[in-house]
Amino acid sequence: MASEDVKAARDSAVEKIVNLAEEAKLAREEIKPTSHAVLSICKSLVAGGVAGGVSRTAVAPLERLKILLQVQNPHNIKYNGTIQGLKYIWRTEGFKGLFKGNGTNCARIVPNSAVKFFSYEQASKGILYLYRQQTGNGMSLPFKLYTGHGDHPLEEKMEDAQLTPLLRLGAGACAGIIAMSATYPMDMVRGRLTVQTENSPYQYRGMFHALSTVLREEGPRALYRGWTPSVIGVIPYVGLNFAVYESLKDWLVKTKPFGLVDNSELGVVTRLACGAAAGTVGQTVAYPLDVIRRRMQMVGWSHAASIVTGDGRSKAPLEYTGMIDAFRKTVKYEGVRALYKGLVPNSVKVVPSISIAFVAYEQVKDLLGVEIRISD
Repeated sequence: MASEDVKAARDSAVEKIVNLAEEAKLAREEIKPTSHAVLSICKSLVAGGVAGGVSRTAVAPLERLKILLQVQNPHNIKYNGTIQGLKYIWRTEGFKGLFKGNGTNCARIVPNSAVKFFSYEQASKGILYLYRQQTGNGMSLPFKLYTGHGDHPLEEKMEDAQLTPLLRLGAGACAGIIAMSATYPMDMVRGRLTVQTENSPYQYRGMFHALSTVLREEGPRALYRGWTPSVIGVIPYVGLNFAVYESLKDWLVKTKPFGLVDNSELGVVTRLACGAAAGTVGQTVAYPLDVIRRRMQMVGWSHAASIVTGDGRSKAPLEYTGMIDAFRKTVKYEGVRALYKGLVPNSVKVVPSISIAFVAYEQVKDLLGVEIRISD
């Protein structure tokens, strides 16, 4: 009896050890995808940040000129066209003048782009998941979890998933609104820093000085002036950027026209062309809202007219009660063409800017080995 009790106790102990080992194994398998997902998220954020910083720095002179054209006082024109404007900045402010505000722009655009690209991927997954649930198109998850091995149980249950252009538009718009809202105060002070000249009667010394000054003199609401047209503009601008870019990529992979696609992979030049087309469509549709946003950001700034004109003369103070009022006054006093001031340098810059951003994002993702992505 004693030996049987010892044997039973031993078998029970062994069984417990085996069970504990199995539980530990299962726990590790549960934790592994989670930690893996966190790492992939961080990689996506880094890729988005690098893409935004590189693309904006490459076109910084055109970005500054665009903003100067958007908000300059119509009664004292200093910048009249792309070539003349760039020459004027060079002559009056030197090489550094071409990149004024670029530091603040990079500080803003890196987190903005990181959040935007990451939010797009997450919004795409969420929208596709809800869409699949509504349509009953049997799919357990809206994305594949890539582990580097072909035998992961999740991969066996996945089917190829694809976002329609309309769903991509929704995902892109969601990503743009989230990213823009998160960094809007930085964009607001960046606009003011960009239009300062050496002759301005009052100088912001940098991003943090501008933020604290606006907060102290104009209140916290001032940091979100122009937010409404920005949100409205995000829908066609960012939404169409992503929708057109992704749809063009899919079309090229499926049809393989003119031998542009090799083994279902797009080359760098083809990706640049897709990004250029996406950026052109988005910026053309949303541009008037961008002009109104910049003008609203100058409201409440006691030195706005002086800084914009550069010599202190002003006949039309920048005062708007809201987005509609800004549209009405701009068209009434300057005509419809005023809504497209700065469109030429913006068109010149948007092609390389958006193209470099998309290509840099995908290249950095490939370099870092990002393994969570939407199935194509």
